[in-house]
Amino acid sequence: MTAIEQGSTIGILGGGQLGRMTAMAARSLGYRVQVMDPDPSCPARFVVDACFVGSWDDARAAADLARGSDVVTLEIEQISIAALEAAARHAPVRPGKELLAMVQDRIQQKNWLRDQGFPVGPYRAIHAEGDLLAAAAELGGRIYLKRARGGYDGRGQVKLDPGGEDPLERRMASAWRALGEQPCVAEQALDLEREISVMVARNPSGEVRVYPAATNHHEDQILVWSALPSSLPDWLETRAQQMAITMARKLKLEGLLAVEMFVTPGDGLYVNELAPRPHNSYHASQRCCVTSQFEQAVRAVCDLPLGDVRIVRPAAIANLLGDLWLKDGLRSEPHFDRALSVPEVSLHLYEKHTARAGRKMGHLSATANTAEEAVARVLEAKSRL
Repeated sequence: MTAIEQGSTIGILGGGQLGRMTAMAARSLGYRVQVMDPDPSCPARFVVDACFVGSWDDARAAADLARGSDVVTLEIEQISIAALEAAARHAPVRPGKELLAMVQDRIQQKNWLRDQGFPVGPYRAIHAEGDLLAAAAELGGRIYLKRARGGYDGRGQVKLDPGGEDPLERRMASAWRALGEQPCVAEQALDLEREISVMVARNPSGEVRVYPAATNHHEDQILVWSALPSSLPDWLETRAQQMAITMARKLKLEGLLAVEMFVTPGDGLYVNELAPRPHNSYHASQRCCVTSQFEQAVRAVCDLPLGDVRIVRPAAIANLLGDLWLKDGLRSEPHFDRALSVPEVSLHLYEKHTARAGRKMGHLSATANTAEEAVARVLEAKSRL
């Protein structure tokens, strides 16, 4: 093992809430931290030693960050490959550019999953409007059309259903234009029993640890709440975890990988998407696991022994979106005191100073005797805001 020792500096490409919480974990472990982000007032700025301002494709800023770092990691996938290459000339970048290049393109990602034998729902690559019409005929009318590159939290995708007043062909043409007439993936909409995710960590020495699966609930493609552990049958939990472990080894992962999955009636299990970074659905690990996902990220990229992933007490989180701060077009602070009166509830704010509808401003977390009770508790707290 070639561990990066305490007192060294970790560079993080991205200074959003994930970078902020990773930086806080790194500080607890004795590391200095610096970040690069387009926003000079990004959430991580207030907890790090230095903040380099640069866009996601700013190779010079990425190199400047790496020059003063002993290792570089990331908290967002939008970093350009050129920026990663520039950083890698000065410090190890974990995870590496090969993994990022695959994940950044949904067509490549789906093809890799399929070619490696992982279960994915029916899909087609879309490069022109005519491809979309052909895909609809093959996949059926209910499809999600997603931009191959960019887009998250429901952005960069359109759901198409066979019903509606306008002919399906017209709505498809409209969706193609709305997504910028760029390469897309058309995915058959599956009948879902639930959505889960599995977080796996691997360090450069090859040690792998996988967390129990999380159950996730989305509305408008944005995560509303998540709970640990899931209530999957043991055999399905084992299958989901084993898939994540196999991916980490095949990809020679150095860091974290969140694997989003769909569970369908009859206990079918399909991989949705991959995220090589800390993940919103594992914020509850801060409250319920021996080792949080953020501490695990630091351990993994610094080649330290990976931490224990056991759940000590079930927990759940609920996202707080900017809508809560906006009333009649004016900013108004939610009633956090009311939420904190619910037993075992904690508040996590990201120090984002501009509230926008749909923007993640923070989250509530709660622990309880069961995951279901934790969900009820955190949603009760949210309702009091």
